[in-house]
Amino acid sequence: MKIPKFKSPQGTELPKTRKHLNADHLFGQIRAQFAKVADPRSGNVKIPLADVLMSGFAIFSLKDPSLLAFDERRQEGDPNLKRIYGIDVVPCDSQLREVLDMIDPVQLHAAFKRVFSLLQRGKALEQMRFLDRYYLISCDGTGFYYSLKVGNKVCLRKKHGDNLEKAYHQQFYGASLVHPDFREVIPFCPEPIVKQDGTSKNDCERMAARRFMEGFRKEHPHLQAVIVEDALHSNAPHIRDLQVHNLHFILGAKESDHTYLFQKVFEEEQAGRCTNLTVDDPLDPKKRHNFFFVNKVQLNKSNPDVVVNFLEYWQISLDDQGNEIHKKQKHFGWVTDLEITPDNVYEIMRGGRARWKIENETFNTLKNQGYHLDHNFGLGEKHLSLVFMTLTMLAFMVDQSQQLCCGLFRAAWERVGSKRALWEKMRSVFEMTDLDSMETLLKLLCFGFKRPEGTTLLNTS
Repeated sequence: MKIPKFKSPQGTELPKTRKHLNADHLFGQIRAQFAKVADPRSGNVKIPLADVLMSGFAIFSLKDPSLLAFDERRQEGDPNLKRIYGIDVVPCDSQLREVLDMIDPVQLHAAFKRVFSLLQRGKALEQMRFLDRYYLISCDGTGFYYSLKVGNKVCLRKKHGDNLEKAYHQQFYGASLVHPDFREVIPFCPEPIVKQDGTSKNDCERMAARRFMEGFRKEHPHLQAVIVEDALHSNAPHIRDLQVHNLHFILGAKESDHTYLFQKVFEEEQAGRCTNLTVDDPLDPKKRHNFFFVNKVQLNKSNPDVVVNFLEYWQISLDDQGNEIHKKQKHFGWVTDLEITPDNVYEIMRGGRARWKIENETFNTLKNQGYHLDHNFGLGEKHLSLVFMTLTMLAFMVDQSQQLCCGLFRAAWERVGSKRALWEKMRSVFEMTDLDSMETLLKLLCFGFKRPEGTTLLNTS
C-alpha cells in the first residue's frame, strides 16, 4: 500500500524550520551522547543504557504527568517511541528507576553541551547577543524536592517552621542564556545543591555557584558571558570566582546589605564624580528612566582590591499630563565590572533587569506549565531525583530551542493557544497516530489531516 505523503492545505505554506535544529535532529544528537555514558551495571544487560536514558528523556519531552502514564504507553507497545525517540527496548517504570538511580547526573552534561553547540553552529544565538558581543547568563537557585518524612543521603536538612523536626529537601543552581527582548531562554545543565560525597554538612547556593562557574568555563572556554544574579551574590568571594573564570557580571546591590559601598558612592557624589541621567522611554510616553552611576568604587572595607562600577536606577511612571506617579516607581541597584557610560547605561539596566527571566521564564515555566518539576517522580537512594530533574531541564532546553528556531513549533503553539494545551495536543496525537517524526506531529497540529482508514501517516519528504 502506498503511504500518503503529508500535504498542507491548499493555499498555505509550511513554516520554515532549521534542518539541524529541529526536534528530530536534536533527539538523535541527545541519544548519541547518551550512548557514550558509562553503564554502571555488570553482567547480562538486557536494556541498553541509552534506551533507559532516552526513555527518561521522553517522559519529560512528552510532559507525562507520572511514570505510570509512560509505562502504560510502553505496555501498549507504542511504536512512536522507537520512531521518534529511537528507543529500541522501553524499560518498565521499576527498571527505569533502578537504572537511573545509579547514574551520576554529571555524565549528562555532554548532552546539554551538544545542543548548545548546535545552536551556536547554526548561528541561532547571535540574535541574543548583549551589547553586541556578550551573552547574558541569568542564574539563581530553586528547590524541587521537599518532604518531612522521606529523604536519602544527598538530601539537605533544614528546620521545618517552629517545630524541632527537620525536613528533607533538594535544590539546584540553574542558569539560562537570556536576552531582554526574547521570551526564549536557553538553559545550561543545572548544578545540584545537595550533600556532597564524603561530607556531613549541608551544601549551599554559593558553593554550587562556584562549581557551576568552573564547569561552565571548561565546557564553554571562549564564550563571552555576563553573569546576572541577585544581591545575594554581590560579595567579594563570588566576584573573585567570576574574575578567575573571566566572566563579567551585573549583580544586584541593596543599601541594607552594602552600607560601605553606598557610603563610598555618596562620597563620590559629593566630590562631583557621579553621573545623573534622565531618559524618556522611546516606546512608552508614560515611562521615564532615571540613572545614577559611578565607576570604580570599593565594594567593602574588608576587600579593598575588589572594585566595581555602581548603577542605581528608577523607572518613573507618568500620568496623562506628564506628572510622576510616585506609587508606581520601581527602584533597582547593581554593581558590575562593565564600564558604565551614558551610551550603554540603558542597556546595562535592561541586562540587570533580565535577571528575573531565570525565575519567570525558567523556574516558573518548569513548575507551572506542564513540566512537573515539583512532582516527585521518585527520590531513589542515590541520584534518581537529580537525574529526573536534569532530564527535565534537557527537555526544556530542546523545547526552548524549538521555540527559538522552529516555525512549525511556533505555529502549532499559536494555533492551540497555550503551552499546556500544546503539550496535551502533542500527547494526544502521539498516542493515537502512527508517526515517523516530531515534524509530522507538528504539521498535524498546524493543519490537521485526513487519511484512508487503516493507513499510517508518514512523512517521506
